[in-house]
Amino acid sequence: MRIKKGFELREVCGEHIIVAYGRENINFNKVISLNESAAFLWENIVDKDFDAETLTSLLQQEYEVDADTARRDATALLDEWTKVGLTE
Repeated sequence: MRIKKGFELREVCGEHIIVAYGRENINFNKVISLNESAAFLWENIVDKDFDAETLTSLLQQEYEVDADTARRDATALLDEWTKVGLTE
């Protein structure tokens, strides 16, 4: 899985926001705000193949979190990104 082309992370007034650009995303009418850990994950997977285990591993490397919690959070985040059309 990868982040779809045409989306990038920006910091606006201290908030991490996903911005859509390009013709393929012309009808993207959502504002996606990411917390610090989600922004960390995004920055580490842009232009790379990833899955829930990749996100789980990154969370465990960066934060003091057990494997089950990291996996649950990574899976929930990935499900949300897929639901709103950020992944392919």
